[in-house]
Amino acid sequence: MSETIKLIGIGDEGKASLLPHYVKWIYESEVLIGGERQLSFFPDYEGETRTIKGGLGSLVDELRQEGRRVVILASGDPLFYGIGSYLASKVNIEIHPYVSSIQLAFARMGEKWQDAYVISLHGRSMRGLAQRIDGKEKVALLTDEENNPAKIASYLLTYQMTEYRAFIAENLGGDTERCRWMSLEEMADEEFSPLNIVILKKTEEAKVWPLGIDDEEFVQRKPDKGLLTKREIRILSISALNLKEDSVVWDIGTCTGSVAIEAAKIATEGQVFAIEKNEGDLENCRKNLVKFRTDITVLHGKAPDGLESFPDPDAVFIGGTAGGMEDILAVCCSRLRENGRIVLNAATIENLSEALEVFHKNGFNTNITLAQIARSKPILNLTRFDALNPIYIITASRKKGE
Repeated sequence: MSETIKLIGIGDEGKASLLPHYVKWIYESEVLIGGERQLSFFPDYEGETRTIKGGLGSLVDELRQEGRRVVILASGDPLFYGIGSYLASKVNIEIHPYVSSIQLAFARMGEKWQDAYVISLHGRSMRGLAQRIDGKEKVALLTDEENNPAKIASYLLTYQMTEYRAFIAENLGGDTERCRWMSLEEMADEEFSPLNIVILKKTEEAKVWPLGIDDEEFVQRKPDKGLLTKREIRILSISALNLKEDSVVWDIGTCTGSVAIEAAKIATEGQVFAIEKNEGDLENCRKNLVKFRTDITVLHGKAPDGLESFPDPDAVFIGGTAGGMEDILAVCCSRLRENGRIVLNAATIENLSEALEVFHKNGFNTNITLAQIARSKPILNLTRFDALNPIYIITASRKKGE
């Protein structure tokens, strides 16, 4: 290639948003590449124009063979959720950014943005947004036609995130620019331009749920006992799972969803999948998801059926197997990602023995903790201890070389 390709960011004002020497480079080039909107800013361009459509792989192949002077136009800052980093990793390219839409939106707000949490919903699922933004002071959202401001507001209202007020910036830099503050209720009933940025600002405090949520806080089946993974056992089990921010987690036999909820609050950039066979427990689980602001995938079914619809996990928690332990563990062991962990809670020595046998048969090392917990309880003006059922916490990981 004879010359370095120039990638130039451009705003909604079109040519007016560019420095004079950028405009000069464009008209001196022989090939101008960009989206339809960016190319429309230069109707008098006399060289060859190419519209970017679909994937970038074919574009990279063309650029590697190109010997002429090439300029590529991109919206805003090409390195901010744009094509810049991908192209720079494939071809020799010189990047000249314009201000990003996020920068412009915060400028219109008149607020700093270095402390904002930025997330793109453009072409992505909204699944998991609740736990990602819960507790954040300032959140900037890149939207699209599907994940528009009204849909975002309805989603947040489902999880009772009314402590946020929204700043919506539409058509930034263009002739029809409009910026306004709205409540979530107002935003849910409004229509917006397809080109918009949503910024959420916390205006009041909301309940924070640290690791180890009290058992009494969960909606659960009454008067049955033992169907909730108790707080102390839950903390030990979550610790054993060795979760990371981007972990993919399975919770088999989720019941009230207590472990899945705690896991989702750690793996905020990952995904959590839960399965439960009892419809009544599943309904309680869904209520708990809303209460604790965790948006996970919950499936009604009896494992191992249904697990094939989940992506391979980094961590698996098994709170109950309903008699199908060998089949469930076989699936979990075969699907577990490298360096992943399986944590199983067993209340009986028979289940402990069976689990160990199946894990070893599948080439897994195991570590067992017997948790015998007692809680203080007042009796008249004195204090005694009530023992919880002893639980075996089995942590399994693949043997090296298996």
